[in-house]
Formats: sequence, C-alpha cells, structure tokens
Amino acid sequence: MEQHRTRPAQYGPRQSRAALPPQGRGGAAAARPVGRPTGPRAGGGPARAARGRQAGRPGPPAAREVRAPRTMPNPRLTGLGSGLFCAAVMVVLGYLDALLFGASLTVYGVLFVPVCLLTAVWVRRGDLLTAPVVVPIAFAVGLVTVAESGDGGLGGRLMGIVTALATEAGWLYGGTLVAGSTVIVRRVRLMRRRAAAARNRPPV
Repeated sequence: MEQHRTRPAQYGPRQSRAALPPQGRGGAAAARPVGRPTGPRAGGGPARAARGRQAGRPGPPAAREVRAPRTMPNPRLTGLGSGLFCAAVMVVLGYLDALLFGASLTVYGVLFVPVCLLTAVWVRRGDLLTAPVVVPIAFAVGLVTVAESGDGGLGGRLMGIVTALATEAGWLYGGTLVAGSTVIVRRVRLMRRRAAAARNRPPV
C-alpha cells in the first residue's frame, strides 16, 4: 500500500506584515524637513523677472516728454548774424518805444542792455570778439526810430541821432560792457575746457 506523505506544517498561518511607519519608508522623505516650502521662494524666480522687465520697459512717449528737462533756446549766431539780430531787435524795440512811451530814450537804453546780453550769449565760439563790436552799431541803428528829427530833413535826423548818442552814452557803454564781460567769461571757460581736454588726452 502506498502511503501518502504528508508534510508537516512547519509554519503557522501567514501573518500580514504591519505597515511601516512613515519614518521607515525611505530616507529621502524622512530627511526632508517638514514645513519648509519646496517650491520657488516667494518674491523670486518668474515674479522677480517679470518685475524687472516692467521696470526696464520704457514708458509712453507722453511720460518721456514730461520727464525730459525743459531747456532754454540756445541758438548759435555768426558774427554777421549777431549784428543783424541785435540791430533788428533794437529797431523793433525802438518802434515799440515810440508807440507806447513816446520815444523815450531812457526806455530805449534800458531795453538795450538785455539785448546785448543775449547777443553775447548766442554768438558762436569762433566769433566771440564780434559781439562787443556789433552792439554799439545796433544801438545807433535803433536810434533812428526814437531820435528827434528836428525840421524833418536828413540833417535834422542825423543831429538827433548824434544828440541821442551823447545823452545816452551811459546806456551805450553799459550795454557794451555787459557784452564784453559775457564774452570774456565764455572765452575763459572755453580755454579751461580745452586745457582739461588736453590733459585728459592719452599720450600717443
């Protein structure tokens, strides 16, 4: 007779493994500190780059025009141009003086001083020495509009101009002095600028 071998039960019923605690599942999860954000830091990354692009982006043209400093006109006149400018302005001011103030020589002399200053400021650097020369000529040209004509002839007009030059010599000298002083200051600044540029020039 065959006897069936029966294998003795060496092991008892299988017991299900208990679930490991989170600390035992892996070192990476345990090593990561709890409560520390793993995403990008606040205020950094794309947000900071977006703010940088917005800051570097130029504003609209209207805003740029508002921010642009308002500067005074700064023309540059040649020697001949400065003489024509001064003479034309004095003629116009002489006509206005004759219309509004009855051809007052004092008003004419007062208006002559700022015109001399503008002429000396607006003449170009190469023609600086012409400003003190052209302003007395312009003063005499403008006197035609305010000088007394006497009998109304050419001789009377010339005598009126000579008389006005004699009586208003103070304003004539004052305006010429203002123009000369302005030219001297500009000339000194130009020489200093050239000397500084020569010192800063690298040796060849």
